[in-house]
Parts: sequence; C-alpha cells; structure tokens
Amino acid sequence: MRVACCTLGCKVNQYESQTVLDRFAEHEYRIVDFSDFADVYIINTCTVTQIAARKSRQMIHRARKHNPNAVIAAMGCYIHKDEGQILDGIVDVAVGNRDKMNILSLVEDCQRQRGLRVPGTPEASENRRGPRRGPGREQTRAFLKVQDGCRQYCSYCIIPYVRGPLASKEPYQAVAEARDFAEAGYKEIVLTGIHLSSYGKDLEKPSSLAELIGLLGQIEGLHRIRLGSLEPRMITQSFLDSVGGTRTLCPHFHLSLQSGSAATLSQMNRKYTPDEYGKAVDLLRATYADAAVTTDVIVGFPGETEAEFLASADFVRTIGFAHVHVFKYSRMEGTKAAERPDQIPEEEKQRRSEEMLRIADEGSRHYLTKYIGAVKEVLVEEYHVDGKYWEGYTDNYIKVRIPAEDGYDWRNQLLHIKLESMDVRQHDYYMWGVTV
Repeated sequence: MRVACCTLGCKVNQYESQTVLDRFAEHEYRIVDFSDFADVYIINTCTVTQIAARKSRQMIHRARKHNPNAVIAAMGCYIHKDEGQILDGIVDVAVGNRDKMNILSLVEDCQRQRGLRVPGTPEASENRRGPRRGPGREQTRAFLKVQDGCRQYCSYCIIPYVRGPLASKEPYQAVAEARDFAEAGYKEIVLTGIHLSSYGKDLEKPSSLAELIGLLGQIEGLHRIRLGSLEPRMITQSFLDSVGGTRTLCPHFHLSLQSGSAATLSQMNRKYTPDEYGKAVDLLRATYADAAVTTDVIVGFPGETEAEFLASADFVRTIGFAHVHVFKYSRMEGTKAAERPDQIPEEEKQRRSEEMLRIADEGSRHYLTKYIGAVKEVLVEEYHVDGKYWEGYTDNYIKVRIPAEDGYDWRNQLLHIKLESMDVRQHDYYMWGVTV
C-alpha cells in the first residue's frame, strides 16, 4: 500500500503530518510523493486564509484525480470550518485536529469496507512518541509540536475556533521525543505550537517555555533548538535571563507583529502596542548580537486608513527586520473582522502589499549585507540538482547556498561557511558561501 500526504499551512501541521506518516510507515505502507499514484492520499488542510482554504479544496480534488479508487483522507482546520460542504462523494475519511492520530485506523476501516487486506491497527494515543525516522532527502530539521490551541481571539483569525482550547505537552514527553529525534540523527528541532507563548499554562503542574528550553538544551547530540512564532509580550528580561544559558537556542526570533499602527493593532485585538513591540526587539538585540528578528504583517485590514498603513510601513522600516512575511487581509467568515462594512478593496490591498514588500526587501538586504565576509556554521539541508549546489541555514536563519563539490554529500552536516555574496529572487534572499 502506498500513502501520500500534502501538508498545507503551519509548522504544527508539518509536525502532525510527519507523525501520521510515520505511523503508516510502521504498518508497512510505502510513502510516496503526493504527485505519484497512491492507494491513500492524506490532505492536512488549512483555513487561515481564503487562499489556504481554496488550496485545501484543490488538493482534495487533485488527489481524487490522481487515483479515483484511492482512499482520500482530509484532516485539520478546513474540516472544522467547512465540514459537509466538501465531503460527500469526494472525501472518504475526515477528521478534525484533535483526532488526527486516529486517521490510520479510520483509513484502514475504510479499506476493510472495500474488501482490501490491511495490517493490524495500532491503538491511538495522544501521548505516543513522534516520528523516529532519521533525516532524509525531504527534511533534516525535526518539528516538535509542544502546544495546541489558542485563546487570543484576534478579530481576523479563525484558528481559535477550529483548533480549540490550550493543550500543552508535558515537559517529560517533549524531552523524550526530542531525545528520540537526536538519537535518530536530527541536529536541529523546531519547537512549534498554535500559540507557543502559552506553553505550559494549562498543565496540572504549570510550566513555561523557558523551562522547557532549558530541559531540551541538556540533550546530548542536539545542536540547535529553534523557536516557532512568539508573542512580543513573551520577550522580557526575565525570559531572556532564563534561556540565556542554553547555548543551543538559535538567535532567531519570529515575533508576530501584524501591524505597526497602534490603532490597527487595537482593532485587531492584538494585546500590545508598537512601543512595546520595539522594546522587545531592543531586548533581543541587546542579548544576542546576531539576533534575526522576523515577523508577519497584514495590510488592508478593514478600516485601515492610509495614515495607519503608512505608520505600519514606517514602523517596519524602523525596526529593520531580517525578513517579513507580508499578507493581504483575508476575509474569513466567522470572525469579527469579516463582519465589518469597511472592507478595503482588493486593488488597494495589492498596492499596500507591494509597498510593504519593497520595504521588507530593504530590511533584508541591510541585514544580510553585514554578514558578507563572515564565517557562519550552516546546517546543510538539501541538494539542488538543477543548480548543483547545497542549501542550508545558519543559526540565525540566513539561507546559504554552497556550490557542490564532487564526491561530497553534505546533507545534515554542520559546516563552517564563509559568506561571500548575496542574491535575491522574488523577495527570497540568500547568500552564497564556500567551505573553510
């Protein structure tokens, strides 16, 4: 039996897909590419934007087209939001976020109903360990989901309604899983969660992200701990003092911004001001000399005036981010922002997006320029046969390309690289380097 998976959306989805595929592999399924012919297609859906929801539908239909007789299984956020609209006659198995780990048994139930022979079904458990397969062609960084759920209720976001309440992994479970990853050969793990800053608050014995980082930093063979998206309010002197002794913590901090306008942030129900955000960035840069601060920005939020957009743009320019993900506001039914009558026209959102991207590019160029001539440690991730180069990342998340040398396989290797030049392709910045 061949199984293929398409993962849309966040790193939490990537972790969950990785875990699900590992369970299929344990039961003698062969994992193939989503574009290949398969007996089972899994679509891990996303509905954070209208584009993501549309792509989820497209991937479901594409899977059915690949093999009309395959078992089509859809799981995740889109299922919560649009269940009943896409399932009849297209999807054989549909599960929400909290039932994803049951998908193997549900798929095999479907196969049995069709008269197919399948292996025995393992018991499902939320506490079961994560993937144990070592780094391969498709991935050399391991995602470790430690938290689920959100209770922030930003006015534009559907995620709290489809992901549910806070649910943190016990520290001992997270440490055990991270140790498994290290023993399997992974040198870097990425801590992920729907609202990572809330980690530990819901546990019977409350914990914190700082405490977990300290525990993970003691794992032998684990060279890097990278964090997913954090709330700006998470960055305090106390937090930085707590994690400062963890030498494996990468100096890369993705602080969600969404807008540099105080008025727009208030309308979004974001719980900080631009001044508070700026102070968090100052603390990071005072603690980590090589700190890369990256972020997300939404343009065209309902009611965003030209003056508020310009304030947001000026703030992004002033901070000087290493990288900015720019999003045009996407109207999602079921959110407060979607009900507002003062929606911004699409052409105006496009104009603002292009301007914000231009400013973001300036910041990326400025950030990378100062590393020309520097020697950085790069974790090599993949080989690009078309350009005959290897690609990987520094600890502060600079993408680096290294010309291939005959006879050398650098996948999952930590190499000291001299960064010699910078290049850009459609808002994608990277550096070229050579081994030293």
